Amino acid sequence: MLFYRDHLPPHFHAEHGDEAAEVSIDPIMILEGSLSRNVRAKVFEWAAIHQAELRANWELARGHQPLHSIEPLD
Repeated sequence: MLFYRDHLPPHFHAEHGDEAAEVSIDPIMILEGSLSRNVRAKVFEWAAIHQAELRANWELARGHQPLHSIEPLD
């Protein structure tokens, strides 16, 4: 998830069950919160595949523009 009025650095919010973390876009790393090893690996893999799209959506969010959909990890 990306939020329109979120703080720097560019990041997204990842949630899985009771786990939640803020993950920076570049470099891909957990800023706050925690994810289990397996969930973290999947989130980081997804973020690496879609890093350019995440950067673009961050800029759109900062400009209060509609975000583009990003495909989930298979």
